Amino acid sequence: MTEKLLQYLWNYKVFTHFDFRDIEGNPIEILDFGKWNTNSGPDFLTAKIKINNIILAGHIELHVKASDWIFHNHSHDPNYQNIILHVVYHNDMEIEELKNKNVPTLELKSYIDQNILWKYEKLLSGNQFIACENIINSDKIPMHFHEENVLKKLHEKSAELEKSLDKFKNNFEAVLFHSLAYSFGLKVNADIFRHLAESIDFTIILKISQNKTQLEALLFGISGWLESPQDESMKIWKREFDFLKAKFNISELKFHPKFLRLRPPNFPTIRLAQLADLYHQHQNLFSRVIHVRSTEELFDLFKDIKASEYWNNHFNFGKISSVEQPKVISRDFIELIILNTVLPLKYTYHKYHNEEIADQMLVFYKSLPAEKNSIIDSWKKIKIEIPTSLESQSLLYHFNHSCVEKNCLNCGIGFKLLKES
Repeated sequence: MTEKLLQYLWNYKVFTHFDFRDIEGNPIEILDFGKWNTNSGPDFLTAKIKINNIILAGHIELHVKASDWIFHNHSHDPNYQNIILHVVYHNDMEIEELKNKNVPTLELKSYIDQNILWKYEKLLSGNQFIACENIINSDKIPMHFHEENVLKKLHEKSAELEKSLDKFKNNFEAVLFHSLAYSFGLKVNADIFRHLAESIDFTIILKISQNKTQLEALLFGISGWLESPQDESMKIWKREFDFLKAKFNISELKFHPKFLRLRPPNFPTIRLAQLADLYHQHQNLFSRVIHVRSTEELFDLFKDIKASEYWNNHFNFGKISSVEQPKVISRDFIELIILNTVLPLKYTYHKYHNEEIADQMLVFYKSLPAEKNSIIDSWKKIKIEIPTSLESQSLLYHFNHSCVEKNCLNCGIGFKLLKES
């Protein structure tokens, strides 16, 4: 038994029977179990009980053992002066001050199904992928659980985007560019790409986007790749970058993206070349993104994006590859961009303008396939059905926020499993 579990059982009234009696045998009727307090002070506030035909209103404190009242130093804490009931799992000692104040003590051990304790202990003791993997199945995960998780995740991402918008004076176009750069960087270069993008005044991107060579030159130059040209294409990019640097007074700061542990198609050279092509092809990208109404429209924005011809037989500067093919972004990568960048920004934009869009966002998620990664694979191994990104995004969020910490009591599914016989 833990104090947290005891609080959950009290809050959700999970008892075998309710004919409560205090340790002296007096019947206690719980008229109001109180409001669960997750801050400092008594565990349940503004409760109401009836004992000896007297109705008492005040707070309730819960402990695993009665002696915890002493160990937690409640005796002289003014926050605990209005206690009307001391609830314990095991009454290991009499608390003299509570007895003198006529505060009853309720021992819960005989009112709790011991099977719940056994299942909770079993959940916390295993080393499985998730604590409940041996008893969970898809039927026990309702659709509203996924919808709520996705909206929570969108809300959290929106809060991050709002910070960026505040920093960049509510320039949604610029924040879209920064967010896309982050996505194009994947895990290895995400932060580097975002810092690189944020270092460029977005008005420069708008001014040169019609000239793809200049756009590439700007991104390559700021990455520190053009200082020693090795072929004619590099010399052209170097010349353009020097021109842009002088014209727009661009900083000498270089960002040096990483190549380590990346497959060649994900090299930062390829991803930045594709990002340049995206802004070359769609100079009104933000407007297009905000006004699309279906996932297919979103795919149409990205499906023809590819690195320039130089990269058909290169993955890095000056090194010709034995394999020659256009470096087009894959559908899987487009899905990641939509999930991680486009939909959160779209949600934030409409929320900023006080437009209700939650239902529409859920439709987008339901129309996208589940992404592929090790965590989703692990969910599938325990027979959880994940047909769309609604389920995959929900389960990724839930895994990171509840399952990793084995926070089963804060999980609606986990608590439901505990209560089931």
